[in-house]
Order: sequence, then structure tokens, then C-alpha cells
Amino acid sequence: MSEKTTALVTGANKGIGYEIAAGLGALGWRVGVGARDRARGEAAVEKLRAAGVDAFGVALDVTDDASVEAAARQIEETEGRLDVLVNNAGVVGGRSQLPTTADLDAVRAAVETNVIGVIRVTNALLPLLRRSPSPRIVNMSSSVGSLTRQAADAGGTGPLSVAYAPSKTFLNAVTLQYAKELRDTNILINAGCPGFCATDLNGFRGVRTPEQGAAIAIRLATLPDDGPSGSFSEDAGVVPW
Repeated sequence: MSEKTTALVTGANKGIGYEIAAGLGALGWRVGVGARDRARGEAAVEKLRAAGVDAFGVALDVTDDASVEAAARQIEETEGRLDVLVNNAGVVGGRSQLPTTADLDAVRAAVETNVIGVIRVTNALLPLLRRSPSPRIVNMSSSVGSLTRQAADAGGTGPLSVAYAPSKTFLNAVTLQYAKELRDTNILINAGCPGFCATDLNGFRGVRTPEQGAAIAIRLATLPDDGPSGSFSEDAGVVPW
């Protein structure tokens, strides 16, 4: 079993996920770079190692049972346990998301990756997280998933979205359910919003850098043992559900 704190970040070969891996690696942690595309994942691992991060690749498609099971076996065999899981992998579900003209396949894809994928990965890795003295789970959400902000039509909720935004609302609800089930354990699970970051997910239209977006995940991944569980937050503080 590795003596280092070990984390796995899904969707870590680029964007915010890569910066989360880099940030956790800068703490001296050993970091698994989860990536659907093995070649891109290995390229990210090489780049992280060149920067001094103790990184290793994990071929991981969060929508595929066999891939997730193989990833869990790999981490068990090589690491022995997992201390932190960051569920970062996500998809938008298409550019045009008006409810009345929705592409139902795009909606399904958003839910499959952004919600069911999180459940699939979390459940597969929970046995390894339970071996950690201070396990943490971070679900990367979005403020557009806040029903309070959506109902108020507050700034930052973006365009109409029948796939992406509701999938993040769903993810927030799932995070709460895990927190309730795990309340009598030492596992802390929280949702974090990175803000509107410039990534290929939004055509690089964001106003924040991926490194800035990674900060909330790093904060939630390093919570003290008496930290919150079942929370939803961004850099500025708590996000209303």
C-alpha cells in the first residue's frame, strides 16, 4: 500500500481535471489520471511527471461498467487504497438545449456521464475509500444546477438548458443522498462549482482559467476530518441548492 495520499481524478487528461490533478500532485500526493482515451491520458501523465507530479494513468470511461471495474482493480492492485475521488468527467449534451426541441439522446448522454457515471465510479471505488483514514469524494457540479438561482433567473445560470443544467441539479441531489447514507462514516462527500472556466466544454468562452476552476476541488479534497459533508460550494462560499 502506498504511504502517500492517493487520489483519482476522472476526466483528468485536460482542462479543469488536469489542473485538479496538478494541484493535488503539488501537495505531494500520488494522482491517478482518469481518461477515456488511453493515449491522451498517458500524454497527460507524462506532462504531469515532467512537472514533478507522482502521476499514473487510469484508463477510465465512466459510462462503461467494465472500464470502471477494471480501473478499481488497477487501483486496488497498485495502490491498495484510495484516499480521494474527484468525479470531474462531464459532458454538455449539445449546444442547443431548448426543452421544446430537445435531442433526447443528448439529454440521456448528459445524465449517463454527469450523474450515472458518478454513481458507477463512486460505488466501484467505495471499498478502497473505506480503507483510507480520511476519505474524501468531490463531485464537480455547476452553479447552473442550482434550482434557487435558476428560479430567480440570477446571473450565471447561462442559456436555457434541458440537458446540462438539470444533470448538475440531479448530481447535487445524488451528492446529498450519499452524504445522508455515509453520515456515520468518516467519508466526506461534497459538490463543488468551478465557475465559468475557459475549456473545450464551452468552446473556451469562459472567463476563468482551468487552474482557477480547480481550486474548489482541491479545497474540498483537503477538508479536515470535521469538515462538512453534503455541501455545495464555490470559491465565494456556499451555493444555494
